[in-house]
Amino acid sequence: MNHDTIAAISTAMSSGGIGIIRISGEESFSITEQIFHSKNPEKRISDQPSYTVHYGNIYDGDELLDEVIVLLMKGPHSYTTEDTVEIDCHGGLFVLRRILETVIKNGARLAEPGEFTKRAFLGGRIDLSQAEAVMDLIQAENQSALECSVSQLKGSVSEKIKDFRNQILYETAFLESALDDPEHISLNGYADRLSGILKKLMIEITALLNTFDNGRIVREGIKTVILGKPNAGKSSLLNVLLGEERAIVTDIAGTTRDVLEEQLYLNGLNLNLFDTAGIRKTRDVVEQIGVEKAKERAQAADLILYVADSSRNLDESDEEILDLLKDKKAIVLLNKSDLASVVTEDMIRKKTEHPVISISVKEGYGLKELEEKIQELFFQGNISFREDLMITNIRHKNALEEAEKSLHMVWNSIEAGMPEDFYTIDLMDAYTSLGTILGEEAGEDLIQEIFGKFCMGK
Repeated sequence: MNHDTIAAISTAMSSGGIGIIRISGEESFSITEQIFHSKNPEKRISDQPSYTVHYGNIYDGDELLDEVIVLLMKGPHSYTTEDTVEIDCHGGLFVLRRILETVIKNGARLAEPGEFTKRAFLGGRIDLSQAEAVMDLIQAENQSALECSVSQLKGSVSEKIKDFRNQILYETAFLESALDDPEHISLNGYADRLSGILKKLMIEITALLNTFDNGRIVREGIKTVILGKPNAGKSSLLNVLLGEERAIVTDIAGTTRDVLEEQLYLNGLNLNLFDTAGIRKTRDVVEQIGVEKAKERAQAADLILYVADSSRNLDESDEEILDLLKDKKAIVLLNKSDLASVVTEDMIRKKTEHPVISISVKEGYGLKELEEKIQELFFQGNISFREDLMITNIRHKNALEEAEKSLHMVWNSIEAGMPEDFYTIDLMDAYTSLGTILGEEAGEDLIQEIFGKFCMGK
């Protein structure tokens, strides 16, 4: 572990009421003493207790830079497990940079991205999955993502992975001991006992893997694609949901040519809304490209909002859209219900099992029911964000899949009647794969890649 003293601005790089410069390392207190003049001159920073706050001024030589508050945290009981100082100053970018320059001039170096959290990891305060949860917490954009990140930061994923590894390690150690000392440790009936343990482990790992899609939606938001024929009211729906005029709306069919993406926060969920070109056959090359993009977005969607025009008869374009809804989560919105209808909810329900809602984007009718239906699909249906444990990280998913594969190989060896010494190789492979989640089996390149994604002051 590098014991250089590091420093960085930890607040956002924009003007604000206050700003924070964080210093961590062996020289944190001595550097602070060189630049900080306490209002009580008898106080020496290095003599003060941990978790205390001190009021004074920051100087660069004889130049007064700012009036500040200094927070002291002595290692190992700090975020980084090292002596740490935080300087709370006024939040102007210029004064923040001047104080940081002064800290560096007096012996610190500029921190690398994520280096404070990396030191917390290397110091054993958190494991790698918890370190990743720190970044997820910073980037959380909704209540569900926040709760999930906090749960992981508290160790929900870590504890489960440690439990898996402890079970695997125990069985590996027992096997190796029995193979080394067959006179005193019998393996009679052990294959059957191990089969039962493996079955339970694989069920639990599979259940954890099955939370990934939910976790991805929590983290990234619900990819919500608005589909329909031209002039069905797709862009108008987008504008109404957002509460502002974001999409151009005209009576000319084919106005929307490209995909328009917007973010909507809805009752604890983030919807990544995609307004798309109207689905129809066209000779217009540009419009046709838009239609193909709409179909591609539909294939990758978590949720499709199919806007059908109730004042116009269904045609082959509607049939094509209904085909796109197969095996997808979708809601059919029968728009323009304020006009004379030629298409009814019953007619749509005969063609699809997806929920159907009559709406009028123009009059605002049915939109509350739409919001409630989205909540029902993602909170009470097959997808639930209120699970006790959920994985949101693709790296964790890949490691769990590798571990599951190794355990299946042990199972296959038992079924094939292979000698017991074959089991230990795959058991240890599973143990190692799970260890990468915690960082215990992670190489320096992976660690650098993960922490390189952090902001400078974290």
